[in-house]
Amino acid sequence: MPEPGLFAKLRAAFIAGLFMLAPIAVTLIVAGWLLNQVGGRFRNYFFFYVPEDWLNNPNLALLWNLAGTFIVVILITVLGLLSRWVLGKYFGGVAERFISNIPGVSAIYSTVKQIVTTFSSSKRSVFSKVVIIQFPRKGVYSLGFLTNEAQGEVQAKTAEHVWTIFVPTTPNPTSGYLVMVPKDEVVELDMSIGDGMKLVISGGTVTPPYPYVAPVHVENPVEPARLA
Repeated sequence: MPEPGLFAKLRAAFIAGLFMLAPIAVTLIVAGWLLNQVGGRFRNYFFFYVPEDWLNNPNLALLWNLAGTFIVVILITVLGLLSRWVLGKYFGGVAERFISNIPGVSAIYSTVKQIVTTFSSSKRSVFSKVVIIQFPRKGVYSLGFLTNEAQGEVQAKTAEHVWTIFVPTTPNPTSGYLVMVPKDEVVELDMSIGDGMKLVISGGTVTPPYPYVAPVHVENPVEPARLA
């Protein structure tokens, strides 16, 4: 196959350079149009206090257009933030009040909201361990969450080392029983707080696997050798 001549090489190089400059040229054209349409229209309103010979100076037109466009962008951003914070909060409250007035739906909504609020990441830190205790009588085991290991006056007047356990109800764990049980009667479990919550909310249908295997975190992973 014959090698292309000098003219063909130059033509190919020109086309390659044209394709390389086309995106830059289009970007500059669009940016210039936006500056003229946005900054050029609003600069007289934003900089009314600037002397006219400065504001209408052709050599400073780009500067004023840039400043006007920047102010417009800032105002639009502030408006968006206010709409999300104020209007979103307002309409969210209106929607919540509307749902709360619907018979039947209000009970479901309030229950789900309580569950989400109670077992959010900020609330789960209250529970330190998942345990089982014999409750409400001997021979019957209930799942609970350890909330405290020291009880002050209760600890002193019972003369025993008691732990405070929250035993939730199923399937609505926002209510439950606060029981204080001697430490030697509490059986600690290996499952995580999240798995314990799933077990309670599902009514026992979602059971975490056992033996529990904690996730392994490798501090300095070794990259496998690549084949040559």
